Amino acid sequence: KIREWIFARQRYWGEPIPVIHLEDDRYVAISDDELPLVLPVLDDYKPSKGGQSPLAKDEDWVNVTVDGIKGKRETSTMPGSAGSSWYFLRYIDPKNDKAIADPELLKHWMPVDLYVGGPEHAVGHLLYSRMWNRYLYDKGFVSTKEPFQKLVHQGMILGANGIKMGKRYPEFAIDPNVLIEQYGADTVRLYEMFMGPLEASKPWSEQGVDGAHKWLERVHRLIVESNKLSDTNDGSLDEVYHATVKKVTSDIESLNLNTAISQMMIFINECYKAETLYKPYMEGFVQMFACYAPHLGEELWQFLGHDTTLTFEAWPTYDESKLVKNQVEMVVQVNGKVRGKFMANIDEDKKIVEEMALALPSVKAQMEGKTVRKLIVVPNRIVNIVVG
Repeated sequence: KIREWIFARQRYWGEPIPVIHLEDDRYVAISDDELPLVLPVLDDYKPSKGGQSPLAKDEDWVNVTVDGIKGKRETSTMPGSAGSSWYFLRYIDPKNDKAIADPELLKHWMPVDLYVGGPEHAVGHLLYSRMWNRYLYDKGFVSTKEPFQKLVHQGMILGANGIKMGKRYPEFAIDPNVLIEQYGADTVRLYEMFMGPLEASKPWSEQGVDGAHKWLERVHRLIVESNKLSDTNDGSLDEVYHATVKKVTSDIESLNLNTAISQMMIFINECYKAETLYKPYMEGFVQMFACYAPHLGEELWQFLGHDTTLTFEAWPTYDESKLVKNQVEMVVQVNGKVRGKFMANIDEDKKIVEEMALALPSVKAQMEGKTVRKLIVVPNRIVNIVVG
């Protein structure tokens, strides 16, 4: 009885194991000239009710003789998680009929930069991937000892009840086709990445997916309907644009996909406040945005005047000097209550700050008919006015 769970799930189409069990209680490997061992053609390849492998049904294939001693072939097959788990090596050079892959190509591409897979893979596919790779490395067929350079386990999308979706709770299962029909693929894709950290398991929320859809509509309205696009940069979006490029770039590399989306939302909010939208900034935004909403991203790219896909465009860059804040928000209090705010240059002259604070209409209204008893300026923070 096979106790390894992966092997216990027997299917006809797995790789046959090239071992023969002899009547004298020995087991031997088949000779090299018999490799590869090919699956026999079966009329019925469904698993048997007794738990035997489908291969056991073909007695002509199973029963063999080795050096005059009768024996039976191993009828268990290797599952895909085990037998074919060296696929990443073959992908490098799939048409090579002399070796697993060209040694120079293996040196160039291996190890795999990033593997994203659920934690159940750790004791399944990944276990065998590592075993095959280590064996092939020991035999000199591959150039790297470890197959994967970085491994990330993504969390599950849970039902609205916080329980794993499955047959036991069909009422909490989500059909992606229904969602795509209702909201579009971009919305579903964006929301899944915005739900939380990649590694965390998150419960599904209908309100959340609706919110993601509304944000996509907001982006579309801004670029297509606002009529604010300009070839002239008034500088109002300099800081937030370059900060967005920096953060989104960094977050994608570290797989903090949800916080990258949050930063893009901040950028869009600032764009709505701006009088004009500098076209190169909007193009850079759309390039980043398209990673999360590729269909709408391509549509907006075309709206911005491009006839070809943005897929092959260079990634936007940021200017570190634009990230330095030149201004701060000053809060104005009158008799201990906030009455206004204004922007001032960092370390602005105290006299100028006082004049700017006293010029605010909301502050003037509080001072009407009164005398300034005290005026205190806390640099780069607050102006406190006492009147009586």
